[in-house]
Amino acid sequence: MPGRVTRRQTSGRGAARARGMPQGLEGVVVGVSAICAIDGARGRLSYRGYDIADLVAQATFPEVVLLLWHGELPPRARLRRLEADLRRAGDLPDAALALLRRLPAQAPPLAVLRTMVSALAHLDPDARAPSPAAAQRNALRLVAQVPTIAAAFHRIRRGRGLPPRRDDLGHAARFLYMLHGAVPDPEAARALDAVWILYADHEFNASTFAARVTAATGADVHAAVTSALGALMGPLHGGAAEDVSRLLGRIGVPRRARAVVDGLLAAGRRIPGFGHRVYRGEDPRATLLRQIAGALAERAGEGRWYEITRAVEAAVRVRRTVHANVDLYAPALYAALGIPQDLYAAVFAGGRVAGWTAHILEQYGDNRLIRPLAEYIGPSPRAFVPLAARR
Repeated sequence: MPGRVTRRQTSGRGAARARGMPQGLEGVVVGVSAICAIDGARGRLSYRGYDIADLVAQATFPEVVLLLWHGELPPRARLRRLEADLRRAGDLPDAALALLRRLPAQAPPLAVLRTMVSALAHLDPDARAPSPAAAQRNALRLVAQVPTIAAAFHRIRRGRGLPPRRDDLGHAARFLYMLHGAVPDPEAARALDAVWILYADHEFNASTFAARVTAATGADVHAAVTSALGALMGPLHGGAAEDVSRLLGRIGVPRRARAVVDGLLAAGRRIPGFGHRVYRGEDPRATLLRQIAGALAERAGEGRWYEITRAVEAAVRVRRTVHANVDLYAPALYAALGIPQDLYAAVFAGGRVAGWTAHILEQYGDNRLIRPLAEYIGPSPRAFVPLAARR
């Protein structure tokens, strides 16, 4: 058989390299989308044609949600309607709260989020309805409920009740209010709003692609978002910010950054928060997050982690031609917002659920089952050996 590869010749990733095949679909176009564009060579990111820096500077997260879903920035009346809908839809059903209280307090918040999104499918009146309008309502509820789940679980595991409902707070402010039980500083709320814009979408990353594959089978919105959360559970996708946080904690003070970085690099270890599969230069989200985190840390008087992060970045850049990615400055910002380390990935999901649902709706709109091919590299055809004759 021409071109046949047997196990004796090579297997797994070695076989992919030997045959010139991309690993992890790197560089392979697997579909079309009008939602997000990445120019890795030039370090650019845009949603529906709008540069991410312009959106962070001038838009709000709810505006970006509507942009991702419908393709255009909304007029004022449409935005006000969505903001009101998010406030109403953010409350969890009593049955969902009862389940949340029964989950182990030590459970990872992202795993809790995955469980709860799946459970909400049984409580959502539109979860099994096949219409585009029903799918849109599912999407709205999940954008509203994902942050609520994260905040509510954190309070429940600490033995605290949920604070009284506030209808005068924006989407990001409402999350921080639920998390801490106090109305946040407007600048803190605006910082989280900006971070959620940065997190909202990033083309066909692992979790978004998982959501689209599930949606392509005709599964409901909750099933597709649950798939996305399952992909985000993996440390290669959703755990980098926590890795950065652990590194910062190990360093402790800025002056120790160089020694720790040198030790890790000498041992052949990777420094979390650097490098990206797509961007050849600096991740544009990192550029913006560095600015947001620095300004918030100064305002909040919580600048230690920001200064350690700056020292780590300087130490790495002296020794490697590698650039920061979106995860490097996230812990410094989260520290200024009082967000615990194990909630980082769940907070990330609070922004990315906008993109997940946008891609799910886009997939529904022009659907074909996603069914790629694999090149077989196992043994060539052979005769069956009866059990008695095997040695």
